[in-house]
Amino acid sequence: MVFRKLPGVSASGMGLRLSQKFVFLLFLSGLVTLCFGALFFLPDSVRLKRMFLSKTESQPVTVGSGSGSENDAREHLKRPKDQEHPRGMTSAKGETSSSTKLKSLSRKPSVSHEATEERLAGGKAQEDLTLTRSKTESASEKATASDHHGANSDTFTYAKFKRCLLKPPLGRDNGKPSDPKTNERREKVKEMMKFAWDNYKRYAWGKNELRPLTRNGHIGNMFGGLRGASIIDSLDTLYIMGLMDEYNDAKEWVQTSLDLNSNGEASLFEVNIRYVGGLLSAYYLTGEEVFKNKVMELGEKLLPAFNTPTGIPRGVINLGSGTSWSWGWASAGSSILAEFGTLHLEFVHLSELSRNPIYTEKVMNIRKLLNKIEKPHGLYPNFLSPVSGNWVQHHVSIGGLGDSFYEYLIKSFLMSDKTDDDAKKMYYGALEAIEANLVQKSPGGLTYMAEWRGGILDHKMGHLACFSGGMIGIGADDGAPEKRQHYLDLAAEITHTCHESYARSATKLGPEAFRFDGGGEATATRLSDRYYILRPEVIESYMYMWRLTHDPKYREWGWEAVEALEQHCRVESGFSGIRDVYTMTVSHDNMQQSFFLSETLKYLYLLFSDDDLLPLEDWVFNTEAHPLPVIRKSCLQEEATQDKTVSK
Repeated sequence: MVFRKLPGVSASGMGLRLSQKFVFLLFLSGLVTLCFGALFFLPDSVRLKRMFLSKTESQPVTVGSGSGSENDAREHLKRPKDQEHPRGMTSAKGETSSSTKLKSLSRKPSVSHEATEERLAGGKAQEDLTLTRSKTESASEKATASDHHGANSDTFTYAKFKRCLLKPPLGRDNGKPSDPKTNERREKVKEMMKFAWDNYKRYAWGKNELRPLTRNGHIGNMFGGLRGASIIDSLDTLYIMGLMDEYNDAKEWVQTSLDLNSNGEASLFEVNIRYVGGLLSAYYLTGEEVFKNKVMELGEKLLPAFNTPTGIPRGVINLGSGTSWSWGWASAGSSILAEFGTLHLEFVHLSELSRNPIYTEKVMNIRKLLNKIEKPHGLYPNFLSPVSGNWVQHHVSIGGLGDSFYEYLIKSFLMSDKTDDDAKKMYYGALEAIEANLVQKSPGGLTYMAEWRGGILDHKMGHLACFSGGMIGIGADDGAPEKRQHYLDLAAEITHTCHESYARSATKLGPEAFRFDGGGEATATRLSDRYYILRPEVIESYMYMWRLTHDPKYREWGWEAVEALEQHCRVESGFSGIRDVYTMTVSHDNMQQSFFLSETLKYLYLLFSDDDLLPLEDWVFNTEAHPLPVIRKSCLQEEATQDKTVSK
């Protein structure tokens, strides 16, 4: 081969220049490598690592993981002996066979696309938490930038919020009715609350619930190591009843003993509606900063549950590690409609208090997905995959597994000062589908809501579904003008049916579920459905229907329930559920549920109070009966503008 010489360049000169270039390139390569490596030692290199590494550290995501955890989770939700029946999930008992068939499907290792999405979601957990902390801290330090609602202050001001209420929360005279008989009944309910509270304090203080027969406390496994569920659930009830010594004891316990640094396995749904809801309402009613501080800390711990490929949260979360998974009994690792659909009210208020939009973004993402996917006959099935975003089974229920999803749609609209048109559209669309497919009339003339299983109706209605009378009632005014009276009539008919389920039992208390086939109407035909665990849903509808119509029958029906509770559920050291409402020789279940103090007694007290105690123009009740205020953005913006003008 002949080398052609370049003009004017000697062979030795060319070799020297090539050598210099090689050394320079070697140096440059080393410098780039050094800089790139240094990035991984910077404090906040999570995003860079995720960009360049093929594998991301993530939280383990399991479905019914651990030895026998699937059975444990299923038993936790169905067993009558412990009576741990969270709202929205009780009818999971009927799903155990299908979940057994499908459990292997949910445990198969994910392949490529899904696995990659899971890892990305896991890596996003720390990013979300870091974002939350930094935004919350900066909000408390700076009050200059405009908040995400458009107001001119970056901090929530309690005084500003109070000025935007239309009426005082406790009314003119704490809601005291002028009628002596009604007031006497209200005082009786207050005495029941004090009795339930005093015995909880004496025998179960700091535990989650009281076991009144054995006079000890119950912790349970729904709250992930959190304690004091009865205390948190009672805060607002004690306050509105004027039981101030008891309220102050509860507040002091929250200040000194509510430890949120638990490392247990919690129901996202139950922690949200009881603890988050209870602390939020206590803050809004009293302005005590301790409640705000605690609820913001707790809200942050719930965020990792949303780190799934779809953003649909899983049902169980470890509050310490942030690991989340689906209930072992839920079909194919599904999330439950009543659970992920019952976060909106509380999470919007978490954003309101923190001025951090992340909470609202999480629940709005759920809504976007539900709007996008096809719904069979316009209905929302109870099981949804948090990985694929598809329905897993076509089982529809307005009772357990589905109930409070619908409740939160209409209440989101009302809480937004009737500006959340998306919630309104979803609610009335769902109600139309429910009427077309589920609402039935019995041969005896009773209106009820059946359950729907792949197109086949099951003529059963659960006690949990009896909230729907009140729900349809509060939504009647905002429906199509020609349907408003129809909705109010439908609400009254359903509430009447639920009253019949009480009236047709020996104890005048309603069973867990009642049927409309086999010749019986509004009665439990199965032994496993005959129990009553101090549930509030029927009384909840009485309260709403009283406020909407002032028909005296609702107060009479409420008083029947008070007398039945006193006769059959009151024991020496508290109140207990009973195992069979159809026998006068009652067998008690030895559990004073926290929702008895939060919901049942509160709704009874409101039923016998004037309407200006927690007026519905200003307050919506979450599914645990914790009152949350209507958010009036226009008023808050005006208040912020005035504050800014005054400060100048």
